[in-house]
Amino acid sequence: MKNKLYILLFLIFLFSGTALWAQQRATPKSGEGISSFLLRHNRSPKKYYDDFIELNKKKLGKNNVLKVGVTYVIPPVKKSSGTSAGNTEAKNTTAKGTGTQQRSSKAKTTKIGTTIKEPLFGKELANVKVTSNRLAGACFYVVSGHGGPDPGAIGRVGKHELHEDEYAYDIALRLARNLMQEGAEVHIIIQDAKDGIRDQAILNNSKRETCMGKAIPLNQVARLQQRCDAVNRMYRKDKSSYKRAVFIHVDSRARNNQTDVYFYHAPGSSKGKQLAREIQRTFRSKYDRHQPNRGFDGTVSERNLFVLRNTTPVAVFLEVGNIQNAQDQKRLVIADNRQALANWITLAIERDYRKR
Repeated sequence: MKNKLYILLFLIFLFSGTALWAQQRATPKSGEGISSFLLRHNRSPKKYYDDFIELNKKKLGKNNVLKVGVTYVIPPVKKSSGTSAGNTEAKNTTAKGTGTQQRSSKAKTTKIGTTIKEPLFGKELANVKVTSNRLAGACFYVVSGHGGPDPGAIGRVGKHELHEDEYAYDIALRLARNLMQEGAEVHIIIQDAKDGIRDQAILNNSKRETCMGKAIPLNQVARLQQRCDAVNRMYRKDKSSYKRAVFIHVDSRARNNQTDVYFYHAPGSSKGKQLAREIQRTFRSKYDRHQPNRGFDGTVSERNLFVLRNTTPVAVFLEVGNIQNAQDQKRLVIADNRQALANWITLAIERDYRKR
C-alpha cells in the first residue's frame, strides 16, 4: 500500500512539475512597462494585460510597475476565436497604413492574419497583425487634441513640463493600433512622423505634428476647422455603415481637483450618447475590478464643442484627466496606464459595435 502511495505522489509531482516547466517566464528590461514586455513576447497588451496582472500581482510594484531582475509569468496563448471551426488562420499579407495618405473609398474587411504597415506607431510597432474580426467593417477617425504650434494644457512634474498634445497623441496611437488589430479601418488625423508609441514617463515636446500631412495653423478656429474638414473628407469616402470619431484631450484644472475620465457627445446625438455611456460603463467595471471600493465618477454629458458640432460622424470626446493634479498625472506618465485607457476604450467600442 505504501509503495502505491509513493508512486502516486511521484506521478503527481512529475506532472505538476512538467506543467510548471512548460510555463513561459521572463525578466523585463530596464524601464520596460507591462505593455512593452507583452509585445516583446508576442502578446497583445489589449488581450493579455489583465491576465498578466492576475498571474503576477504579488510581484508587481506600486501602480503595477515591473521590477528589474524579477521573473514574471507570461500568460499562455489563447486560442483564436476569430476564425470559424475548420478554418486555418489567413496567410500573412501586407497592407499600406494611414501615414499621410488617404485610404481607398471602398469598405474594407481586413482578414485575420493580415499585417498592416503603419509607420506612425514607431519602428518596433509599425507592423500591426490583425488578430480578430470583432470590428471588421467598422471605420474610425482618431483625433488627438492640439498639436503643432499648440501644446494644449501644460502641467509639471518636478522640472519637467507635461504637454497635453504629446500625451493625447500617445493614447490616440495606442487606441488606433488596438482598433486595427480588431480588423477596423482607422484614420489617424493628427500625425507625428517621428514620435511613435512611447513608453517614457516624460514625453518630449515638439511642434512636428500635422493634420494628415498638412501644417497645423496657430489660429484656434482654423486649427479646429482643419481637423473637422479632414474627418469629414474621409467620412465621405468611407463606405462603412459604422463610422465613429474619437477625440482625446487632457483637461487643465486647479491642482487639487482630481478627476476621473469624463465624456462628451454632440447635443441631440443619441448614438454619440450611447457610445459615451458604453465607455463610461466599461471604465466603471474596470475600476471596480482593479481598484475595488474606489468608485468611478466620470460623467457623460452633451456639449456644444466646435469639433462635435462640425464633424459628420457620430463622435465621442474624452477628457482623460487633469494635467495639473498629481494623481491624474499618474494616468498620463505611466505608459501602462496610457495603454489601459486605450484598451478600455477599445473594449467599449467593441460592445457598442455589437449593439448597432
